[in-house]
Amino acid sequence: MTEAAELPPAPEQARAVFGDRFADAVRYAELLADAGVQRGLIGPREVPRLWERHLLNCAVLSEVVPESVTVCDVGSGAGLPGIPLALVRPDLKITLLEPLLRRTNFLTEVVELLGLDHVTVVRGRAEEVLGKLPPVHVVTARAVAPLDRLAAWGVPLLRPYGEMLLLKGDTAEEEVKNAGAALSKLGAVDISVLHAGEGVVDPLATVVRVEVGESPGGVRFAAKRAKAARTGRTRRRR
Repeated sequence: MTEAAELPPAPEQARAVFGDRFADAVRYAELLADAGVQRGLIGPREVPRLWERHLLNCAVLSEVVPESVTVCDVGSGAGLPGIPLALVRPDLKITLLEPLLRRTNFLTEVVELLGLDHVTVVRGRAEEVLGKLPPVHVVTARAVAPLDRLAAWGVPLLRPYGEMLLLKGDTAEEEVKNAGAALSKLGAVDISVLHAGEGVVDPLATVVRVEVGESPGGVRFAAKRAKAARTGRTRRRR
């Protein structure tokens, strides 16, 4: 078994970003460096850069998330970006959506330990919960899949005129270019690349914003959502 490297002290930027939840952010970092590595949620080589590459990089996503909205973090994994976002934005109602049991167990433990009452953990895939979870204003994700595939999972979970906010890397502009046609078919009306974290992270966090119109996912997904909703109502009446 590979021994995890030592977690470095939190940088000064973390105190400013997390504010009165700084101690909880430290606890979360410790959990990632310990249980997260032991359970295979975080690679041991990531421990020395947990703060800059992971926690802070995810926390600055809050700069582009609207106030007091509902959020679904698709493929949440170890809770990135959902948990850092929840720590800095108590005004949000966040669902951490993750299909693997060992990950949802970890997420549930973290949410309970940190007292994140505005966060719910749901086990499942995006395509499985369509019509079962209420549509949200914002879908987030990080390092889950290529943009076109990720949008096919996430866009149908949105409310009309909602948006996906996806943390991406250096290939963001190229992904946007290549996925343009697929995104249009999913009901996207505007796609842009933003940067967040000035004075906090270097390089800046790259965020792809996909804004949708009145039919998130297009006509096919609208029909699928309606069918799932009808099925759910029928089951509740039985």
